[in-house]
Amino acid sequence: MDDAFRLADEFGPAKIVAIHGHAAGLKAVVVIDNIACGPAIGGVRMAPDVSLEECFRLARAMTFKNAAAGLPHGGGKSVIMADPAMPPAGKERLMRAFAQAIAGLTDYIPGPDMGTDELAMGWVWDEIGRSVGLPRELGGIPLDEIGATGFGVAQAVDVAKDFAGLDLKGARVAVQGFGAVGKHAARFLALKGAVLVAASDSHETIADPAGLDIAGLIQLKEGRRPFRDHPRGQKAGPDAILDVSCDIWIPAARPDVLRADTIGRLKTRIVAEGANIPTTPEAERALHERGILLIPDFIANAGGVICAAIEYQGGGEAAAFAAIEEKIRRNTDLVLGEARRQAIQPRAAAIQLARGRLALAARSRRFR
Repeated sequence: MDDAFRLADEFGPAKIVAIHGHAAGLKAVVVIDNIACGPAIGGVRMAPDVSLEECFRLARAMTFKNAAAGLPHGGGKSVIMADPAMPPAGKERLMRAFAQAIAGLTDYIPGPDMGTDELAMGWVWDEIGRSVGLPRELGGIPLDEIGATGFGVAQAVDVAKDFAGLDLKGARVAVQGFGAVGKHAARFLALKGAVLVAASDSHETIADPAGLDIAGLIQLKEGRRPFRDHPRGQKAGPDAILDVSCDIWIPAARPDVLRADTIGRLKTRIVAEGANIPTTPEAERALHERGILLIPDFIANAGGVICAAIEYQGGGEAAAFAAIEEKIRRNTDLVLGEARRQAIQPRAAAIQLARGRLALAARSRRFR
């Protein structure tokens, strides 16, 4: 627990719960960071190598994300230490055990994240009647299926292009992590005239300066087939995505992929953070010094949680897309404009925005 307490401040964490020793073999951590704006919403991440510190950092990102988006929710996160590729029956047992373990944490609303999906949230709902990102058949808005987060990333880039002096028509896009977020970000940017020139997953990178077939790559991924089965494009290792020359580079996978030892390989004009905490502070400073415009994670990738909040309030897909477009475009413009005015990093401006809204929300709350 020392890492979380070392990172604690006036905003949280409000509660840290470790879950261990369950008959199903469950080992998990829940961090409810802040509930000043309302009950915390945050995804359930499943991976074999997640940690308490990662969970805390992700929960804080959710606190800032929800506050910046003006949602009536605080921030939280949970991590389950397990392989998400386990057999479906085992995964269902683990998710149901997790749901039972958090039944009493009524100020935390779980949602899908890396390693979990709408079906997993359906199992949680079946156990405790509290989750978001549910399957359509249960009245939910399947945010991964419709590409809510990727849609928001595309909206953020569309605003940021004016700050970077970039025309989206013909702009070259590289996506690190061609999954639920990355593939939809590429798809929505293509509708605005951009061209996907490279994509990667945990196994390999595929690149073609003439442009890749997004629909074909999505079909491969949905069929669990490798990029090497695609007839076009150059194939290389997963880290080769760092070396691709492009205009827009989208990290949409794990934390800390852009670090002091990797940032020098990047050749781009905009970094739009589709993943949570994909860039270390040192790397962000290096990007800023090089004149590369960064759209912070909790501004750019808030589409998923905005969609989840709309679902929680009983709204539908049309309302969700409208709210994502309005909130993310407004906040991207506010943050990048303030960063330029104060000559500070975009993340510093984004944190100012989120902290200000949190402070105002806390004034109206009485904590017991």
